[in-house]
Amino acid sequence: MHTEHENRVADSDPDWPLAATRWAQITLAEDDPAHFDADFWLRLMRDSKANATCISAGGYVAYYPTQLEYHYRSKFLGDTDPFGTLVDGARGLGMSVMARVDPHAIHADAAAAHPEWLARDRDGNPIEHWAYPGIWLTCAFTPYHREFVTEVIREIVREYGVDAVFANRWEGYYGISYSEDAQRSFRDETGLELPAEEHGEGWPEYVAWRRRRLGQLVGIWDQAVRDLRPHARFVPNMGALAARDLARDLAEPVAPLFIIDKQGRHGIEAPWAAGRNGKRNRGVFPDRPVRLITSVGPEHKYRWKDSVAPPEETKTWIVDGFAHGALPWFTKFNASVPDQRWVRPVVEAFNLHASVEPVLKDLRITAEVAVLDPTRTGQLRAGDNDHEDGFYHALVEARVPFEFVSDQAMTVERLSGFKVVVLANAEQLSDDQCAILRSYVDGGGSLVAAYQSSLYDENGTRRTDFGLGDVLGVRLTEASRAVQNNYIALTDAHPLNAGFEGTTRIIGGTHIIGVASDVVTPFRFVPDFPDLPMEEVYQRDAPDKPAVVCTENAQGGRTVYFPFDLGAIFWEALQSDHGRLIANAVSWALGKTPEVTVEGPGLVDVAVHRGESEVAVALVNLTNPMAMRGAIRETLPLPPQTISVAVQGAVPKVRLLVAGVDLEPEVVDGRVEVVIPTAGLLEVVHVDWSQA
Repeated sequence: MHTEHENRVADSDPDWPLAATRWAQITLAEDDPAHFDADFWLRLMRDSKANATCISAGGYVAYYPTQLEYHYRSKFLGDTDPFGTLVDGARGLGMSVMARVDPHAIHADAAAAHPEWLARDRDGNPIEHWAYPGIWLTCAFTPYHREFVTEVIREIVREYGVDAVFANRWEGYYGISYSEDAQRSFRDETGLELPAEEHGEGWPEYVAWRRRRLGQLVGIWDQAVRDLRPHARFVPNMGALAARDLARDLAEPVAPLFIIDKQGRHGIEAPWAAGRNGKRNRGVFPDRPVRLITSVGPEHKYRWKDSVAPPEETKTWIVDGFAHGALPWFTKFNASVPDQRWVRPVVEAFNLHASVEPVLKDLRITAEVAVLDPTRTGQLRAGDNDHEDGFYHALVEARVPFEFVSDQAMTVERLSGFKVVVLANAEQLSDDQCAILRSYVDGGGSLVAAYQSSLYDENGTRRTDFGLGDVLGVRLTEASRAVQNNYIALTDAHPLNAGFEGTTRIIGGTHIIGVASDVVTPFRFVPDFPDLPMEEVYQRDAPDKPAVVCTENAQGGRTVYFPFDLGAIFWEALQSDHGRLIANAVSWALGKTPEVTVEGPGLVDVAVHRGESEVAVALVNLTNPMAMRGAIRETLPLPPQTISVAVQGAVPKVRLLVAGVDLEPEVVDGRVEVVIPTAGLLEVVHVDWSQA
């Protein structure tokens, strides 16, 4: 098959995962072989300066003349080979090529011939696809994935010489599959029966088993690829959370890069959510390349997959992603293009990346502040991200550069690179994790924690007191309770009170915890009083229980604890006092002037890229009329911004990478200060003192 294309099978450049920085993905629909325009796609790849592409190849539908029985060919394929045509065109442009497969469902003929491949419910019934009747969901723990999909991957790599195989929905059925193979494997490894429901009996063991088995599966597929092409790789779609379903020790050796499938905002999600993906991935694998998939269509529960998102929104999602290290990747569902309004913003965003890449590619994103990302614990206790969202937005508003550290990867050594660690609501922490955080504070680190952080162990079992109570300076006296009309009063004079002049109290939380403390309490809860009738809405008693607890440690660090749902209520109500309180806490805990400051009007997402003798400060302008509703109609140009950076040596060279102009800096007391007169969606201030 395809012997006329012998150039396809030359081995890959071993450095392709680093060099492939701008990805164009074409996700074909079954009817595309009948009418797709290859010249349009190759022209777009060239104009966007894309240097890599991902093209639908097989799995649920084959877009090449497969020779494998039960590997379903597109009924529109005829004697064409759309996959091969696009592979050859991309190779002609010097691009890396990845083949996309999707094994999560099979057609009726394969299901009838191999019922053992199917996912099954608790009663043993095969599970039909939820969106398209007549096809069937597969189970990742059966020979379908281990053997049949492995043969599909081998055929594609052998015949087309791709650099990688990318698998979408590779985990098969997302729920608990009760196939015979799954039941047998779980029983053999754990001695238990599969859980009857999510978060039920045996759930922690199931989560661990599933991650191990999926990690082993990725290893099987990666080895199948490398057996044929030593430098080619298998790359699983990791969803919105890095390593969500893989055991870290199994994923790390086989994944040359991570691809995050968070293709756009959902609902009123803020535009900074794009950059958060880069941070979250680095929180698990700090040195592993990451690419962020952006869809040219809207990402909503209503599944308007064959449509186009607002152009400025698409552009912003791509730019905020790569500013935080999640390099650009766009995808278009089906190859027909009835609405071309997405083309220009993709080209503009990709070209923006190409313009700043020569500087950013050799720098490392750094920060003095880290937010603990409880990715693992989220699998055990049901919940939402409101606490994280609130802290995240408050830090963005305050122009505080920050990173994530995953609880999977948390060590004293890893934390020691940060001055402040934030626990937005890290409910579930093991004794070992609490010990790591305690050692971090003993070493001079600062901690900002809120609500139920450390109140549960790693299995979701509630402790009698906080696991970090000694570090936070508090003792539990009353479990969380829901309240209305709650207030916290300014009591002890303290830097956390800054910005609240003119008031003696501010809004408190909607869920509060009773704690006792012997340290400084800048705020205390006002005891409950009615919110109706209106005549009864007045304070009866003096403030009493601690609402903010602050400690200065002998080792040099500081801790702040909020015994209420500060992050969640800020995200829900967006009361500016709550955002200011978070910013004040982090600023006080840092205890010094930040290495980088950005001051000026507007909503700006800041990332600091650092080298040995240079710093690049990326400013993503999120200022738009609908900034907190997710959608972006237009980006409003930034007014002047003042950037201050701590430097070494004499006067450095300062250049605005997007505007393409040099600035004359002023250096005072070891800091360089420049003023950007304006900026559009992106500006990068490059401060280089290597020649000073």
